[in-house]
Amino acid sequence: MKAIALTTYGGPDVLREVDLPTPEAGPGEVRIRVHAAAVNPTDAMLRTGVYAARTTDVPPPYVPGMDAAGVIDQLGPGADGRLAVGQRVVALVIPTGPRGAYAEHIVVPAESVVPAPAGTDHAEAATLLMNAATARLALDTLALPKGATVAVTGAAGAVGGYTVELAKADGLTVVADAAPHDRDLVRGFGADHVVDRGTDVAARIREPAPAGVPGLVDGSDQREEAVPAVADGGAFVALRGWQGPAERGVTVTPVFVASVRADTALLDTLRLQAEQGVLSLRVAKVLPASDAAEAHRLLEAGGLRGRLVLDFS
Repeated sequence: MKAIALTTYGGPDVLREVDLPTPEAGPGEVRIRVHAAAVNPTDAMLRTGVYAARTTDVPPPYVPGMDAAGVIDQLGPGADGRLAVGQRVVALVIPTGPRGAYAEHIVVPAESVVPAPAGTDHAEAATLLMNAATARLALDTLALPKGATVAVTGAAGAVGGYTVELAKADGLTVVADAAPHDRDLVRGFGADHVVDRGTDVAARIREPAPAGVPGLVDGSDQREEAVPAVADGGAFVALRGWQGPAERGVTVTPVFVASVRADTALLDTLRLQAEQGVLSLRVAKVLPASDAAEAHRLLEAGGLRGRLVLDFS
């Protein structure tokens, strides 16, 4: 099978098209013929060696990718009875071993696979799980009561946008940041208050919430710059592993999407919310899988609205 892999860490050009053995589904697993794989910032982190410690016992090549959409073509023994050969699905893929989503075939635990949202194509479907599950995990970590206020930085991005939409579905009031050209986009997600992004975002968040917000999801990884937006004793969720410190009794909790990879009910709820229009699936651009290096260059250039998607059809 064709896959996009790296044998050494570095810039986008280390990504190469390679031929690998087609995997077989084992007990409790399904094999998916991948048609689309989303390109996420975590893929670039794998490529540059940020996660090298997790693969010390695994020889290269390493295949990035955490979001796949395609069709099941093999069920392993004891695979979940929810799923069937020929079914269109999406999968949350954790490339802790040598194999991520950038491949024509992947084998994943059945519990990490749910039906593709009805009415979507493969590219759209591939943009759902990893980012929406991160947003869901962040909000569940904050555990704010209905009617409370949550702040979201990086609200125009993939995780940020899903966080705003899920927070509104939860009945929360949302203060979100945006660049001037993204204000209408973020309002469209449902944000109640949109403030200018930047290094002074905390002060701007406190304009509609003078006492500070009880919870904040840091989608733009601003860390210390964003903490002052949180009320005394409030909660701050970090998405890139930051653990603080923070002052005034503010609790900093990093979240990692791998912790919900086996939560089929959570993943399927996100699928239903995409079908219902609660979650907006955004594709920035679809590129042939062979153009993975270019996709990573575009990702690192920034300014994308929606996800880049690699086409493996």
